[in-house]
Amino acid sequence: MKLKDRSKRYRACADLVDPLKAYSLPEAVDALKKLPPTKFDQTVTLSFKLGVDPRQSDQMVRGTCPLPHGSGKRVRVLVFAQGQAAIAAKEAGAEYVGFDDLIKQCQAGFQDFDVAIATPAAMSEVRKLGKILGPRGLMPNPKTGTVTEDTAKAVREVKAGRVEFKLDKNGNVAVPMGKFSFAPEALVENGTAVIDAVVKARPPAAKGKFVHSITVCATMTPGLRLDAATYNR
Repeated sequence: MKLKDRSKRYRACADLVDPLKAYSLPEAVDALKKLPPTKFDQTVTLSFKLGVDPRQSDQMVRGTCPLPHGSGKRVRVLVFAQGQAAIAAKEAGAEYVGFDDLIKQCQAGFQDFDVAIATPAAMSEVRKLGKILGPRGLMPNPKTGTVTEDTAKAVREVKAGRVEFKLDKNGNVAVPMGKFSFAPEALVENGTAVIDAVVKARPPAAKGKFVHSITVCATMTPGLRLDAATYNR
């Protein structure tokens, strides 16, 4: 969308952002906080353009990152488990816990949750939901810590603000790092954790410069470009 077609508030924000400047993360957060506010608490997101080929399986970038100050979002957790693992998940705060009953509900279209966790034993049946949960990024996966025997720990981590990230088909990764209402210091610490996690997720098959660009923005603001060279180490 062209700038002239944007809202008056967005254009006012764009006037306060220097498109040629490579900001440090603290500078970008400070500039972001000075932009005209909205009537809702915007999500602040880091977007990365990475030097990998998303068509190659050995260049996939995927992982999780615990945010030091949480995500500011209520996370609804569903756990596929039986026995003690199911009891532990429920006690840890999972909204939905079960096995055969939850599988049938998901097959019928139930997706009123944000994260799905499963025990390794449950995955033999949960795999059947791949075509249903996969497109929404809800399929449990060992690489993101959502296939585990320790369901209580996984639930607590997700509730505390652990975010997942995954490379898209265009070689980009977008990761929420908190809410606009967070203190600047909290956003900087969360953002630093996210950047470190993405950089550490560099696949061995990736060659040359890994981080091509990083942009930070809120839901209704222009992006502020960070100095990506700082993170190519």
